[in-house]
Amino acid sequence: MEPARELGKLLVVFGILAAGIGAFLMYAGRLPFRLGRLPADIVRQGRHGSFYFPIATCIVLSIVLTLILWIVNFFRR
Repeated sequence: MEPARELGKLLVVFGILAAGIGAFLMYAGRLPFRLGRLPADIVRQGRHGSFYFPIATCIVLSIVLTLILWIVNFFRR
């Protein structure tokens, strides 16, 4: 295939992905949960500092990104 055609397809996919992420961020405040503050996220606050590890958020984002990339790969064939 032509390199320009492949580049065009890639740009369209990235554009759709960017629009989806933008729409998610626009309406993220209306979701019933807040990413980064899920129940399984680890928060430890001490007198001189704090530690925060968003384990549940990492798992949710991993699943969502895996599904998105799987769908993109499915339609590239």
